[in-house]
Amino acid sequence: MPLTRAQKAAILEEISAKLESAPVVYVTDYMGLNVAQITDLRRRFREAGVEFKVVKNTLLRIAMEQRGGYDELLPVLNGPTAIAVGDEPAAPARVIKKFIEEQGVELPRLKAAYIDGAVYGADALDTLAALKSKDELIADIVGLLLAPARNVVGALQGPGQTLAACLQAIAEKEAA
Repeated sequence: MPLTRAQKAAILEEISAKLESAPVVYVTDYMGLNVAQITDLRRRFREAGVEFKVVKNTLLRIAMEQRGGYDELLPVLNGPTAIAVGDEPAAPARVIKKFIEEQGVELPRLKAAYIDGAVYGADALDTLAALKSKDELIADIVGLLLAPARNVVGALQGPGQTLAACLQAIAEKEAA
């Protein structure tokens, strides 16, 4: 049963809202997955904080054209399409890669990814999956900032420990 004009407008508005709120959009081909696999894939995406939705190419194309900035993604909008939308650039790629490895399938197949204005092709899945998350990058920066302080503390403690060890050795020598 075809969608009514009102249903299409509601779906278009929903897609536009997702594109506006999320800096990360993965366009995938899911055709060939069975219901159990798609259910498992959606669960994995949900656990990773990513929304996975099957969309009509024409509605996605209209939403992308209205929003602007997605011109490089328009050529991949053919065939069965699902989008993975989220905030973390590597999360969808990690979910897809892990799903493919564990299920022993070739789907879902990445058509393209849009991350903060940059577009990545279908061959970038491994590269995107290897990206560090925002929390991992913050932890690395904090570690780098704390390293000099640890070195200073260690340098300040070193002579005091050496002096204490010398005094203890002298005290033990005099006691003996």
